[in-house]
Amino acid sequence: MGFADQTGCQIWSPLNFIHPEKARSLYIEHVYEHYCKYWCSTRQGFLRKAKTFRKEDTDVNMTGKVCMVTGANQGIGYAIAQAFASRGAKVYMVCRNKERGEIAVSKIRSETDNKRVFLEVCDISSLQQIQTLTSRFNDTNQPLHVLVNNAGGLELTRRESEDGLELNFATNVAGMFRITELLQPALKKAAPDCRVISVSSSRMYLSSLSMSLQFDDEGKFNPMEHYQQYKRLQVAITEYWAKIYGPQGIGFYSMHPGWVETEAVRRNNPKLYEKQRKFMRTPEQGADTVLWLALKPRSKLEQGGFFIDRSARAKHLPGFGTSYTDESFSTTMRVVREKCTLLMP
Repeated sequence: MGFADQTGCQIWSPLNFIHPEKARSLYIEHVYEHYCKYWCSTRQGFLRKAKTFRKEDTDVNMTGKVCMVTGANQGIGYAIAQAFASRGAKVYMVCRNKERGEIAVSKIRSETDNKRVFLEVCDISSLQQIQTLTSRFNDTNQPLHVLVNNAGGLELTRRESEDGLELNFATNVAGMFRITELLQPALKKAAPDCRVISVSSSRMYLSSLSMSLQFDDEGKFNPMEHYQQYKRLQVAITEYWAKIYGPQGIGFYSMHPGWVETEAVRRNNPKLYEKQRKFMRTPEQGADTVLWLALKPRSKLEQGGFFIDRSARAKHLPGFGTSYTDESFSTTMRVVREKCTLLMP
């Protein structure tokens, strides 16, 4: 990678002595670390941006609304469920662990004095459990006004779900895809006042779409690389849904919650957690944009958009090389649909 002044003459830079691909990689990491992570993602970044927020945008009564939040027993998911319940919504908290889920439901009921908060036990990495959950919910004939796909994870070693899917893919992509597809009947009952909000990450800026969804070669398994590819997929799937279901009155949005202090972060990298904890956002700050997306009039939101701190943002950064053609987008979405439905009736 060459660096030049405004006249086009080459200027000295240490990157001029590095292989072009390595120089490009260093440039991308530098921009990401300073712009996406430290400027947009920290607690300080949130507080700076929050000075422009309008209180009335989230000071909205949700009585009569039905909401479902996955991964809701702690962290961002818990904060989202609590925010909905405190505004009077009927809330279904989808949790993998029954005991932790029951504690979370009881706590929110007590904190908000809202008894219309219910537990749904479901492991989002299990297609069969999702099938059972969605069938049970659809049988109630309730509308679903807000679905928040918050459940996710980062497994540091390659493992497979009970369906034979790579576990990070099963949790971050297949589960999100499957539950949203199967809840379409309930979402359509709430149209045009309904929306699906998927919690992604700014890590998606570092990846383009990939056809390698399973990462079968354990020797080449790179959890962070795969994680950011799955986060890119979440944003692309949101665009896909916006195109096929948007005309039916459903809003689809993805968002980045920021660098949030959660149990998963503490568990996966305890040393980094202790060192950087003061820069991390609270779960409530991480949940803020989800709440805003759930309450803002749909006519004022970008359909299929990616949001950070209550603002629609570009889905690709200049020079990162992550953009893709319509053909590759369509092909990838077809492969995702096949992967997520092949094992189900």
